[in-house]
Amino acid sequence: MTVTSINKTSQEDSERPKHIVVVMDGNGRWAKKRLMPRTAGHHAGVKATRQIVEECIKEKIQALTLFAFSSENWKRPEQEVSSLMELFITTLQSEVKSLHKQNVRVRFIGECSAFSEKLQIKINEAKSLTENNTGLQLNIAVNYGGRWDIAEACKSIVSKIQLGELQIDDINAELINEYVCLKQLAEPDLFIRTGGEKRISNFLIWQLAYTELYFTDVLWPDFKSEEFLEALNWYAGRQRRFGQTGEQVDTTQTQQV
Repeated sequence: MTVTSINKTSQEDSERPKHIVVVMDGNGRWAKKRLMPRTAGHHAGVKATRQIVEECIKEKIQALTLFAFSSENWKRPEQEVSSLMELFITTLQSEVKSLHKQNVRVRFIGECSAFSEKLQIKINEAKSLTENNTGLQLNIAVNYGGRWDIAEACKSIVSKIQLGELQIDDINAELINEYVCLKQLAEPDLFIRTGGEKRISNFLIWQLAYTELYFTDVLWPDFKSEEFLEALNWYAGRQRRFGQTGEQVDTTQTQQV
């Protein structure tokens, strides 16, 4: 099926995701199929990322969060990790100015202190250059894990309790929301994972409570505009109930019209 554009004539704002998160899986397998080193797959993945960012800008998506490097990825072969770090640096050098010109705000989530000084400098430069932009918010998850995120939130809350600024009875889901990553954004509407695996892999496990999960066998370097628009149209066909019945949702939507 060829998809050239999301169905804007019939799609209302409520049917368009405000916040999309992506697990960009399949770079290594893409390279292996072509008898190329895994690093070639990661370079091809950067091109796919650039195209999806462009589509988000075009479709006026408010936020895009990409899982670039997980806290578990340190377990990969040392040479591959080293190559990924170098690719990260060169990608920031080559892409951030263009993103800035397109009014994209770049943020990073994860434990960035584990990276080299050179990479940390590039991360801070990207944040500083784009911090006042008002277009797409591009969040890049690096050395990030969902369990780490929740643990850090718990540490912050416990610290507040020890200082007498919070009470144990103050702890609820709304409070925890204020301490996890991406607290300034709406919760993710659409989760996309490429590469055929059907799991979230410790990514935003608190934030994904009611997110629509979309899995595709397409490897990330092959995930182009057409595949992205298919995911958006799939999302537009979903009925998001948040614990209600379908009839309740239909009644509410009718009343709003």
